[in-house]
Amino acid sequence: MRTYSGVVYPAQTDAMGHMTVQYYVAAFDQAMWHLVHALGYRPEWQTERREGWADVRHDVTFSKELRLGSLFWVESSVMAVGTTSLSTRHRLFDANGDLSSTDDIKSVYFDLRERKALPLPEPIRNAAGDRMETAAER
Repeated sequence: MRTYSGVVYPAQTDAMGHMTVQYYVAAFDQAMWHLVHALGYRPEWQTERREGWADVRHDVTFSKELRLGSLFWVESSVMAVGTTSLSTRHRLFDANGDLSSTDDIKSVYFDLRERKALPLPEPIRNAAGDRMETAAER
């Protein structure tokens, strides 16, 4: 599913006019929040239930540079569902539909008060399972 869209602004580029790594990761992070929202997580749970997410791994691959003014979007999918975690893949495409970067993220569902992993809520687990990418789609 499409989870984020953006444009590369001057402040997001390096001396060579390419979008810097920190802004790729920021786009992937925002895409992740849209994905978990689509799975049933609600931002108010951070204060109401003291539950949230902690990323424990990012594996970013770059394949094509984005330049100043480039339009882009991110598509996200669930790769695996664990007891307390989700493994997700986020693909960033340029306006022509060419793959620019991929980020495989492992995120743990987290008790914000106790600072420890929690089991994924059943509705999120079920929705994630329904959206899991198949081997053929990889």
